[in-house]
Amino acid sequence: MHEGLAGSPNDRCGRVRRGIAERSASGRSAPPRSGRAATLAVGVLLAAWAGCRGGATADSASEGRPRVAYVTNGIASFWVIADKGARAAARDFDADVEVVMPPKGAPDQKRMVEDLLAGGIDGVAISPIDPDNQQDLLDDIVRRTHLITQDSDAPNSDRLCYVGMDNYTAGRMCGELVKEALPEGGSVMMFVGRLGQLNARQRRQGVIDELLDRDHDPSRFDAPGTVPKGDKYAILDTRTDQFDFAKAKSLAQDALARYPDLGCMVGLFAYNPPKCLEAVRDAGKTGQTKIVAFDEEEETLLGIAEGSIYGTVVQNPYRYGYESVRILAGLARDDRTVLPENGFLDIPARKITQENVQEFHAELNALIE
Repeated sequence: MHEGLAGSPNDRCGRVRRGIAERSASGRSAPPRSGRAATLAVGVLLAAWAGCRGGATADSASEGRPRVAYVTNGIASFWVIADKGARAAARDFDADVEVVMPPKGAPDQKRMVEDLLAGGIDGVAISPIDPDNQQDLLDDIVRRTHLITQDSDAPNSDRLCYVGMDNYTAGRMCGELVKEALPEGGSVMMFVGRLGQLNARQRRQGVIDELLDRDHDPSRFDAPGTVPKGDKYAILDTRTDQFDFAKAKSLAQDALARYPDLGCMVGLFAYNPPKCLEAVRDAGKTGQTKIVAFDEEEETLLGIAEGSIYGTVVQNPYRYGYESVRILAGLARDDRTVLPENGFLDIPARKITQENVQEFHAELNALIE
């Protein structure tokens, strides 16, 4: 759900820290990263993680430690932070963890999980890419080991718990940022990788319901292709790019060309806001078309610091990784007291704007350095 970045997490944080400090002091706008540079950056991370199942030792079973798996829904800087948390928990709870990042969507995720099951695994924490169409895979995990979900849920499965945020509530928080950025109202367009993931659908619906001042109803669903309208806001469309970063930017460019008075662009996955920002800059509409984001991508934090992105709703991927491995390690030792009440370990989202972006980055930096 997030675009990868070149370099280690420490390198990334150092670049953000320096960039935020410089822009806060000078008010300068950062030059947009070229498409080729962004592609190279993603390529570096893909090369590092594609097909990777790292972290567990081959003789962990003989040493008596549980061997668990943390399965993401793609390759991204977001997941690099989660990886840090997962490995920290493995150390703290005497377990081995394999962090698995499928590079090519649901088929890769299925193949990698099947490999884990075939090799013997004591638990799986997964972010399901398409839970409605992955029921057989999830059922297979349940039959053979402990299953929990993280980041994105599969509530119709027999998973033991979900670790993450309430994505509908987070969507409403994002809608609140849109209202702040566009107080007089206007047109809004959303951008996301895919709507098959439950977290994407819930975030989108939360934004819509907040902008239309509806009551709280996570079960509501406005079908794509409709144009929900309220007294002040109209949600023109939700564009999906299937994790194609070049397409993500072209969709943003097309939206600006098709709707010259577009009031706000909302990026629901981490790589979407930077692509929207590139398109807005290319069109010379910085400050005219507002941008509201999800997650803590480097370009997003820099954009907030310089004022070209209004704000973002962030998760806590470090805790996603840490808590998932803590729970799986306990379950592997037949300790069910590790399971959260009602099957949901809520790790709340936060809103980040210019007022608290430096503080947030300091916290992020402390977690992963």
